[in-house]
Amino acid sequence: MKTKSGYETGNSTAKNPKSGMKNESRNYCWSVLNHKCPHCRDGSMFEDKSSFHLKTFMKMNEHCPRCGQKTEIEQGFYYGTGYVSYALTVAFSVATFVAWWVLIGISTDDNRIFWWMGTNAILLLLLQPYFMRLSRTVWLSFFVKYNGDWESRQNEAVTAPVKRSA
Repeated sequence: MKTKSGYETGNSTAKNPKSGMKNESRNYCWSVLNHKCPHCRDGSMFEDKSSFHLKTFMKMNEHCPRCGQKTEIEQGFYYGTGYVSYALTVAFSVATFVAWWVLIGISTDDNRIFWWMGTNAILLLLLQPYFMRLSRTVWLSFFVKYNGDWESRQNEAVTAPVKRSA
């Protein structure tokens, strides 16, 4: 169903067929990791669903296809994503270092640390498109808060009578 503003709406509180109960708000981590709109946690922020179509992976929708939330709040809004991307890659590198240390071990005698460095660099290069999209999603979620009731409020605004002064 499309609203008066032309954006598609759906039933975000549809009943779960197995339990018969209403689905509550989507999980924050799930919506961020799947690059969903932070306002409704359902609409896709990017035109292309894949992070690895290198020609189109950074093309964003101007508005969320579900709730109509703008994805670029102001010009130059995404300059701050460099800080988020840096933090994500450092956290990923620390996680791979700890995993390597626990599973394989670290030693300078047999160059295992250099094998970790090479493996980590290759993984960072391969995952960079995903990290870039993830950093934009996280950055936008800092400024746009979730509203689980966005659909009913939007419908109220569309159907509310306009009061005119005489």
